[in-house]
Amino acid sequence: MKTTLGKMPTIEQVYEMNATPEEVFEALVNADIIQDWSGDEAKMGPEVGAKFSLWGGQMFGTNLEVVKNKKLVQEWCYDQWDKPSKVTFTIKSKGKLTIVELLHEDVPEKSLNSIADGWGAYYLGAIQDMFNETN
Repeated sequence: MKTTLGKMPTIEQVYEMNATPEEVFEALVNADIIQDWSGDEAKMGPEVGAKFSLWGGQMFGTNLEVVKNKKLVQEWCYDQWDKPSKVTFTIKSKGKLTIVELLHEDVPEKSLNSIADGWGAYYLGAIQDMFNETN
């Protein structure tokens, strides 16, 4: 995690997935697959401007940029935040694996630790676990 004076905190994490970039991208944008790894209702689409909703609407937002199988940029809102944050998933092939670089900008200070932990416990870590079980 990095914090720059005067800016909201940023979370940076890297995950190695036992899957192709196509499979990882689908796990980020396909509502049925999201429901599988999250265990909760999800609304999501693969196009710019698509609105999404996760975990019963607690997390919601909009796709800002979509580069199929390579990059997904989203505006993330949480029902307890004053303003949205920005999440960027960068997807890169590495041999038989796929690397997902997470950049979560403008995270409210009060939520920083829980959000940082949540990426590993409930989101990208859950996707990673799903691929480890299936491959």
